[in-house]
Amino acid sequence: MKPIALKTVAAGMLLLAASLPAAAHVTLEYQVANAGSYYKGTFKVGHGCGNSPVKQIVVTIPAGVQGAKPMPKAGWALEVTREKLAQPRQDHGKTITEDVSRISWTAKTPADYLQNDWYDEFVLQAKLPAKAGMLYWPVMQVCEEGKVDWNEVPKPGQSLSDLKNPAAALELMPAGGGEHNH
Repeated sequence: MKPIALKTVAAGMLLLAASLPAAAHVTLEYQVANAGSYYKGTFKVGHGCGNSPVKQIVVTIPAGVQGAKPMPKAGWALEVTREKLAQPRQDHGKTITEDVSRISWTAKTPADYLQNDWYDEFVLQAKLPAKAGMLYWPVMQVCEEGKVDWNEVPKPGQSLSDLKNPAAALELMPAGGGEHNH
């Protein structure tokens, strides 16, 4: 390869790397969805806390998200926390007075921990708010030694890459014509 071409490729790779969000935090596999749709949220976890393995993942359900249900994982216990709604709502003719506020996956034994050299996913499904915009999902990653709270939300003029511990971000697009996605 000619020296100029090599420099161009290297510069392009640096530009691409700078434009990607940091791979070190917990992110969603699909970062765009239709407002008001049903959504499968897959939280990607690519590391522990330093060299310490992950023993628990806790996802806080954002305001307006309804009916969150976790996917069980072999070797991990599930805990679903519910809270009373400020305003009850109707769902398929039934009055709903409380909803899921937090979902926690906890490794059953040290053999089930997510080792620092491994990658895993934690999945839930839920109905998204009807209003378009950004939706942030705080995730706490508890390790054998230490924890990381991925809960920072960008202020106006900031991007996720400006933050040390960004929350998982989902952009809600205006709802499409009559689609009902599950």
